[in-house]
Amino acid sequence: MKKAIELLKKNDLLRIIDDELDINLEIPHIAYIEVKKEDSKALLFTNVIDKENNKKFDIPVLMNVFCNEKAVKLFIGDGDKIGNEIESLLKMKPPTTISEKLSTFGKLFALKNTIPKKNKGKGECQEVIKLGADAKLSDLPVLTTWEQDGGPFITMGQVYTTSLNGEMKNLGMYRLQVYADNTVGLHWQIHKDSNHFFHEYKKAGKKMPVSVGIGGDPMYIWCGQAPLPIGIFELMLYGFVKGKNAQLVKSITNDIWVPKDNDFIIEGFVDPSKLRIEGPFGDHTGYYTLEEEYPFMEVTAITHKKEPTYLATVVGKPPLEDKYMGHATERIFLPLLKTTAPDLIDYYMPENGVFHNLILAKIKTLYPGHAQQMMHAFWGVGQMSFVKHAIFVGEDAPLLTDHDGIIRHILNRVDIEEILITRGVVDALDHSSPKFAVGGKLGLDCTGDEVDELGIEVLSDKDLLEKMQEITSEIKDLKQYYKDTKNPLTVITVEKTRNQKELFEDLKPLYGNLKILVIVDSSNQNDVENSYMLVWRVVNNMDSNRDVYIENNTICIDSTNKNALDNFKRRWPDDVDCTPSVLKSLQERGVIDISDEFKKEYQL
Repeated sequence: MKKAIELLKKNDLLRIIDDELDINLEIPHIAYIEVKKEDSKALLFTNVIDKENNKKFDIPVLMNVFCNEKAVKLFIGDGDKIGNEIESLLKMKPPTTISEKLSTFGKLFALKNTIPKKNKGKGECQEVIKLGADAKLSDLPVLTTWEQDGGPFITMGQVYTTSLNGEMKNLGMYRLQVYADNTVGLHWQIHKDSNHFFHEYKKAGKKMPVSVGIGGDPMYIWCGQAPLPIGIFELMLYGFVKGKNAQLVKSITNDIWVPKDNDFIIEGFVDPSKLRIEGPFGDHTGYYTLEEEYPFMEVTAITHKKEPTYLATVVGKPPLEDKYMGHATERIFLPLLKTTAPDLIDYYMPENGVFHNLILAKIKTLYPGHAQQMMHAFWGVGQMSFVKHAIFVGEDAPLLTDHDGIIRHILNRVDIEEILITRGVVDALDHSSPKFAVGGKLGLDCTGDEVDELGIEVLSDKDLLEKMQEITSEIKDLKQYYKDTKNPLTVITVEKTRNQKELFEDLKPLYGNLKILVIVDSSNQNDVENSYMLVWRVVNNMDSNRDVYIENNTICIDSTNKNALDNFKRRWPDDVDCTPSVLKSLQERGVIDISDEFKKEYQL
């Protein structure tokens, strides 16, 4: 971690903040704002306090370590280059010439670095050892990020677990709620490897050992969220990318092996027979995830370096730190995805689609229905199975990251006959599906030629809004996007008083002026001019089985908040918002400097 801080300093990617700042809301709010800036930097807080408990920490807090693409390259490397190395291994053929044999031998020899090395003795992470009652979580500057959070959460914890028979190891990234000095909640979602291990211990009636690392090489963080197949220990990826083995030491009170250079290690055991309410927590979807029962760990030891740094991240509405980590993941895992979908050319998961809500994919189409076949392949493989909305284009499409170009390309090819709506697994954090973890999937095949003109009359925004408001006063604002394409997008805000299918029916007289209609609430800070946040809102809030209406070649998408009017029986969560009094205090003290326009742009 000290090396990481020096590297950030050397590359002008670190801002050191010496102001006295609180772990409750203040520090996270500053980091949340910083990561949204175009020139964002990592933040090192050196004067950390807990006002509520009248406590001062001598441990600095580092946030936004992956603050931009340059930082990702410093700590991980060039994603495209690493992806190419993986692809060359996957395509390796038996060598025939001496030079090919030497090249193959070199590649295979380098793979020995993927196996983590177990060291005898103690590591730097164990320079200070606190056991039993002395192992107090309150000694760590654990942050409370949002005012509705259930308490303080460790947000950059590397969670190390092992299967019951010890044959499989896992490193995962899960939020960890601190309940008391010796108790940590473990947000193991039902699809995660650690949860599978948990059920093995539960069936056997045995306590499960867990160790949580904080800090150390930032590469551990990225490895922990990498979408590797079950059974592949994530620290093998560390060795492959770094070209050197991860160095491990055994935990003091359990048999879990952890990186020797972590700043902190929290050790303990989980009793599989016990669960506890965890949450709420303002998550990376930009919404609070609600209270649910999850396992928890009883802490048996906390070890750390003599001069540790506490590493944390902040999540909420995009853009966030995961924007930069996610783009590196895309590049590196493209070759592995191609093993399941060989005709895939490229893919892109925009950060305002919070990754699992929207994917764009470019494929080489070889036969009718090829795109639909690929949709099913995506929805059936690993973490791709959580993707809610998939849009496929052909090899003639612009770069997927050329937002304007690719949107035009897609809108000129939207064909109602080529829309696939189905049902399947969704992320456990998804709030819009009628049932927990199961919801709608929408696939759009835009691999064909441009569609024919469908003869709608495009009106001005002003005229179209007036015509709509003559039909109903529920509609408050309107903006049309890409009016020069075959499928213009019309976004309206409504003051919702009924199911929006009824509103769509009432708008029938205007179907001749509409191709794709998107409905959002007039509340929730929604702004028809803010396309970035509209994408975030729409793909978060819609369930395609319930919220897509098609009639007379007009498509309607209802992205309003759902309630009893929609026969929605789950609790709809609140947006993750900054606390205005905290922002005001930070501005008055000169710690942050943001405009009202900035607050509006990112719906703070």
